[in-house]
Amino acid sequence: MVPILLVLLLAVLLFGFGFAVEVLWWIALAVLVIWLLGFFFTGPTAAGGRSRWYRW
Repeated sequence: MVPILLVLLLAVLLFGFGFAVEVLWWIALAVLVIWLLGFFFTGPTAAGGRSRWYRW
């Protein structure tokens, strides 16, 4: 009985980990798209140079 429960627990953990990795890939892709859009579509500053839309 214990080996069956261990295999079931391992399957549930691997399923949860796979789902989490899939969600993290979609979040990373969305952040990349937002960053690229912000990088390309920022307007010029008052001094005539390019502004940075992030605060790093």
